[in-house]
Amino acid sequence: MTAPDFWNDQNAARALIEKKNALEAVTGPYERLVAHQEELELMAGLLADEGHGAPDHPDVAELAKQVAALEKQYEHVELQSLMIGRLDANNAFLTLHAGAGGTESCDWAAMLLRMYDRYCQKQGFDVSTVDYQSGDEAGVKSVTIMVSGPWAYGFMKAERGVHRLVRISPFDANKRRHTSFASLDVVAEISDDIEVKIDDKDLRVDTYRSSGAGGQHVNKTDSAIRLTHLPTGIVVACQAERSQLANRNKAMKILRAKIYELEQDKKRREMEKFYGDKGEIAWGHQIRSYVLQPYTMVKDHRTDIETSQVFDVLDGDLDRFIEAWLKQSRGEAAQ
Repeated sequence: MTAPDFWNDQNAARALIEKKNALEAVTGPYERLVAHQEELELMAGLLADEGHGAPDHPDVAELAKQVAALEKQYEHVELQSLMIGRLDANNAFLTLHAGAGGTESCDWAAMLLRMYDRYCQKQGFDVSTVDYQSGDEAGVKSVTIMVSGPWAYGFMKAERGVHRLVRISPFDANKRRHTSFASLDVVAEISDDIEVKIDDKDLRVDTYRSSGAGGQHVNKTDSAIRLTHLPTGIVVACQAERSQLANRNKAMKILRAKIYELEQDKKRREMEKFYGDKGEIAWGHQIRSYVLQPYTMVKDHRTDIETSQVFDVLDGDLDRFIEAWLKQSRGEAAQ
């Protein structure tokens, strides 16, 4: 990268930078973990030499706090080591769709959007909205977000599937219990050097006005783009940018990622394990259930991990579910 002619071939340069970043995403956390451990060992040795061994000593209390932080750091590195997929280190596109249940499901999709936003904040990921379609009365009918950060796809792919909610409906005057469904589709952002063939004749392009919050430009021109890939039926949309060209470029990036993921699924012959846009968002297809009434429970049907701390989960506490799924997937891959 320090060579004078490094940027002569920009595509090759970007590919090399992406490779370097991917490698650093593996080595960096481990190197920081080792450095932190060595600092704490040195600190513990100094305290022992000075005879400061009492648990209530301020320096000892600080050391204990740092050890607890080191353990958390270790757990994160251990979890990252479970990610063996080619694209696990990449950014991810997440698409939420409200399913069976009308307004109830739109509201449920909005709750899931908030849950994943909170989870991403805790992981240090950046989140940006690509496309947003609000529900007719409340909530979200469909939304696509981009999650950026090291191993974003590796973590988020564990959440792909149908999510089921049972609760007393806030939209039912009779206060009856309702079941709602929403689906999450997760694909990795792929680099330009990965070949995905898309013929122009296979695309239907629709333009429409963005449904954003207004302003100088939004809602005044048909800048939003919807692309339909006719052979597969995959539909993607983007209204995040101010220009139609920029929205088309981002939509094409998402479409390439979805088609690539579809082809990989076909090669693995495991399409039945993954939720696709054509799957039914209803009974019998859910990966996780969230029950608020008549008791509180979240249960993952793939790993049997469950907890009664529903509101912590809805506030982004997903680590236990993602870790269990990654360990299970790693075990299946090793067999």
